[in-house]
Amino acid sequence: MTPVASSQGTASAQSQIESHPAGAEVRAWLADHPSPSARQLAEAGYVAPHWPAPWGLGADGAAQLAIDSELRRAGVKRPSNPIGIGWAGPTILHAGTEAQKQRYLMPMLSGEEIWCQLFSEPEAGSDLAGLSTRAVRDGDEYVVNGSKIWTTLAHEARFGILLARTDPDVPKHEGISYLICPMDAPGVTIKPIKDMTGLHAFNEVFLDGVRIPVGNRVGEENGVWPLAKVTLGNERVSLSGEGAIWGNGPTVADLLEKVRRSGGTSDPVMRQRLAGAYVEAEVLRLIRLRTVSAALQGRQPGPEASVRKAMADDHGQRLMGLAKDLEGMAGLLSTGAVPSGRPAGEPGTWGEEIWSFGFLFSPALTIGGGTAQVQRNIIAERVLGLPHDLDVESKLSWSESHRRGKPA
Repeated sequence: MTPVASSQGTASAQSQIESHPAGAEVRAWLADHPSPSARQLAEAGYVAPHWPAPWGLGADGAAQLAIDSELRRAGVKRPSNPIGIGWAGPTILHAGTEAQKQRYLMPMLSGEEIWCQLFSEPEAGSDLAGLSTRAVRDGDEYVVNGSKIWTTLAHEARFGILLARTDPDVPKHEGISYLICPMDAPGVTIKPIKDMTGLHAFNEVFLDGVRIPVGNRVGEENGVWPLAKVTLGNERVSLSGEGAIWGNGPTVADLLEKVRRSGGTSDPVMRQRLAGAYVEAEVLRLIRLRTVSAALQGRQPGPEASVRKAMADDHGQRLMGLAKDLEGMAGLLSTGAVPSGRPAGEPGTWGEEIWSFGFLFSPALTIGGGTAQVQRNIIAERVLGLPHDLDVESKLSWSESHRRGKPA
C-alpha cells in the first residue's frame, strides 16, 4: 500500500513552500504595507491568490501556501466573508458575466459587501433539488416568492446567492436558476434563529414578490444544477479545515495539552478515548496532507475531500463530547460566553468557554454543508462506484416482492 504521506515527503513539501518566490514577494509587499487594509489586501491579490487576475494572482498550490505562511508570520488577517469568498465568488468566476465579476468580486474580497446563501428551504434541505421557491419571468425581472431557512449571515449580508425554480414543468434537477438577490430588496423579510449556543447566526428568509433583475442571473436560465454543485463543492472543502468546528476552533492537540496541564487522567476508559481521538485526528491530518500534496502538484483534490468532510464532522462531535465528559459535573455548567478567539498560538491556550460552546454547537456539524447521510451516499456512489440509492417507490416495490418471495 502506498503511504498517505511520509515524513520525507512532508519535509520536501515544507521546503518547497518556504523557498517559493511568492514568499519573498509577499515579504517585500508587507515591508511597504506593514498594516494593510482589507481593500489593499484584495487589490494586491492576497485575499484569494488562486483566483485569476485582477482579483487574484492565478497562484498554484505552492504559491498559495507560501503566501499564507508569510501573512500568518506577519500577523495579517484576511477579511472575513466566508460565503462570498468561499462559495459565491468561485461560482461567479465560473459562470458569471464580465459585468457581474466587475461589480461584485472586489467588494466581496475586501469584505465590504457580505454575502449569504439562499439554498435550503423548510421542505428542501438535504434534497436541495426539491426546492419550491419560484421565480417567474416578468419582462426584465424575475418575481420571486418562497422562503429559505438556516441562512447564515442573512442579517448582515448585502447580497445572497439564491436558487429558485423558474420552470416547474420539468424534472426537479432541471428548471432551476441561480440569482443574485439584494438582501435589502422590497419583499425580503429576515427572521432571526438563535441556536442553543445563544448565537444569532442563522435566519429564516421570506421572499414575497421580490423583483430581481434578469441581469442578476448567473449562468443559463433553467439549467444551473451543475453550477449549484460548484457552490456546494466549495462549501464542503471550506468546512473541513483543521479545527474541530468546521475547520475552526480547538483540535485534539488543544484538549490533550489541557489534560496534561491539569495533571492527566487515571481513568483507563478516558485515556483510551483520548488515544482514539488522537489517532483519528492523525488520520484526518494525513488526509489533509494528501490534499495539500495534490495542490502542490497542480492536481485537483480527489475523493479524500469528501471522505475527510464526513470524518471530520463525526470527529468534532466526539471531541467536544469527550471534553465535556472530562469536565465531569462542571461540564453541566456553561459560562454563557461566546468564544472570541484563540488567545495564543500554542496548543491548550483556548479559553474555557470554547468547550461549552463547541459541545452545544457540535450537533450542527453533521448537518451543515450536507448531512452525514448525504455525504456517505456521495462517497458510496461517486467514490466507491456503488449503485444509486433506491427511491421510495422502488423500495416499496422491492419490499412487497421480497415479502411475497418474488423477484422485484
